[in-house]
Amino acid sequence: MRVVIAPDKFKGSLSAVAVCESIKSGIQQWDSTIETILHPLADGGEGTLDILQNYFDLKTVELVVKNPLFRDVTATYMVSSDTAFIEMSNASGLQLLQEHERDCLYTTTFGTGQLIEDAMEKGFEKIVLFIGGSATNDAGIGMATALGFEFYNKANERIEPIGKALIEIAKIEGSHRHEKLDKIQFTVVCDVKNPLYGPNGAAQVYAAQKGASAAAIALLDQGLRNFSDQVAAHLNKEVSTIEGAGAAGGLGAGAVCFLNATIKSGIDFVMEQTGFDTLLKKEIDFIITGEGSVDKQTIEGKVIKGISQRAIQNAIPFSIISGIVKDEALIRTNLHPHSISSIMELGVTTADAMANAAQHLESIACTVIKGFSAKQ
Repeated sequence: MRVVIAPDKFKGSLSAVAVCESIKSGIQQWDSTIETILHPLADGGEGTLDILQNYFDLKTVELVVKNPLFRDVTATYMVSSDTAFIEMSNASGLQLLQEHERDCLYTTTFGTGQLIEDAMEKGFEKIVLFIGGSATNDAGIGMATALGFEFYNKANERIEPIGKALIEIAKIEGSHRHEKLDKIQFTVVCDVKNPLYGPNGAAQVYAAQKGASAAAIALLDQGLRNFSDQVAAHLNKEVSTIEGAGAAGGLGAGAVCFLNATIKSGIDFVMEQTGFDTLLKKEIDFIITGEGSVDKQTIEGKVIKGISQRAIQNAIPFSIISGIVKDEALIRTNLHPHSISSIMELGVTTADAMANAAQHLESIACTVIKGFSAKQ
């Protein structure tokens, strides 16, 4: 029997590689003759570069840029021969701020623009931008400012490139933008499909977790609407309805506007880059996937959704192992797994589940493979 182990990380507990190893150990406890193929994955959000590093020889570039509150921070990105891979969260991520500092009215993607500028100056012809984990809701005007775009209010004054200022934009000037922007192939990778504004937009769905009050969320949503209007007027681009425009506080839209970027699904990009589809052509009998929390968001575009689509296409049964399962009926109906298991079903505490995830995954994997083998 050949089993592919292809999970995402268990956030706050285990990396995707560590999850693979634990599941492999559990399988081998049941039957050491089973061939396991470890294929750790990510969905385009934080940690995606860690996954790609397992498959490619990437080198790290380090430089000092501005963090979401315009303070200096040392950030990194990775490069191959002709491509720079940039995680916006390294410069503009929520993890860079203390909890009391988080307020996306005042945060910026300026540092992300500095990373992009550095990569362009170093001569990379392709730039892949991963846009998960942001602390921002500025629609990418911070990034654009770092790359030479200028934003003015009705009084023809330059505005500060932060979320709060989106509502003030009355003119966008691109005549001084970086000269290399039109020569670079930009790809934006994200794990959500939210539009720019409205009930499912960047502010309404994500701003609260970035420190925004109800009043701030309303202001930010209005600002994103104004941004969309000004982009249409000054750049002749329609971004409001693009899938993924609302990712990373509207940076998805900003990347399309200012970088002429193509937006790609995170899981599709990672699977393509790591050769997952080719792997499934090699007489695979079973797939085990998983992530820390499985819920209704899982069916939108996470790792497990990508596994489900490909497993069904190739007529390969797959099982899900997670830390906790919510919305199980929805998952079963939409993704059609062979089985769903979780650590919390073992009756342990959350603290135990997090601290001893590796051991619990081994135990569950042993049970899962035993049950699958019995039905063959």
